[in-house]
Amino acid sequence: MNQIIYKNTKISYSDTGKGNAIVLLHGFLENQTMWQDLVPELSKKYRIITIDLLGHGETECLGYVHSMEDNADVVQAVLSKLRIRKAIFVGHSMGGYVALAFAELYPENVRGLVLMNSTSKADSEERKTNRDRAIKAVKKDYTTFIRLSIANLFSPDNRERLIDEIEKVKTEALKTPLQGVVASLEGMKIRKDREVLLHLTPYPKMLILGKNDPVLIYENALEQIEETAVKLVTLSDGHMSHIENRDELLKILLDFFKSI
Repeated sequence: MNQIIYKNTKISYSDTGKGNAIVLLHGFLENQTMWQDLVPELSKKYRIITIDLLGHGETECLGYVHSMEDNADVVQAVLSKLRIRKAIFVGHSMGGYVALAFAELYPENVRGLVLMNSTSKADSEERKTNRDRAIKAVKKDYTTFIRLSIANLFSPDNRERLIDEIEKVKTEALKTPLQGVVASLEGMKIRKDREVLLHLTPYPKMLILGKNDPVLIYENALEQIEETAVKLVTLSDGHMSHIENRDELLKILLDFFKSI
């Protein structure tokens, strides 16, 4: 892992391979290790950048609220250090929110965008209430909150089949400090609706959804790409496509990158 210092905060990233740059952004309670099964294949043809977002993995906390814009600025700081001007962005869940914030703040740096188990829509009022409940729950019983949150990301059919993989995800999630968890929940709660970017931006875009995603209701997620040129890919399982549908996902990403 490499590091830069941004606003007196240690930011961790990796830089593997050569070619056009691909930036992989992890989700809430994840870190850049979530990509470790994909990077060896992807980096055969591309330069792959993975980044620990604020308060996750080896990256420190910046404050009590980590907005999606704060994270986008961190991503830009890493790319600036690496002298990467244009990249394709792949964001999983919260990483998708960060990729969208980046696309709004730094449009000239985006060559393509993949939202993976993610949405351009802002939180509904109900979702905001649930975020507040989550903040209370994690402050009350950190370990139980983390373990339950991770299990609930997988489709019910996979919770037995992938029990070992789920345990590994829980182990990584438990490395996320309490401040990082709360700051991200606060940041996701206040994020802007960026559906307009799916309609008006000129570069290729793809939305990858899990048909049985327990977190992101499939039918609701489809609404954001009506009357857009966004390519839709539907996988058969849950929120964790990189684990539940890994081989299929790898092929989908490689085909998309090749088309740009």
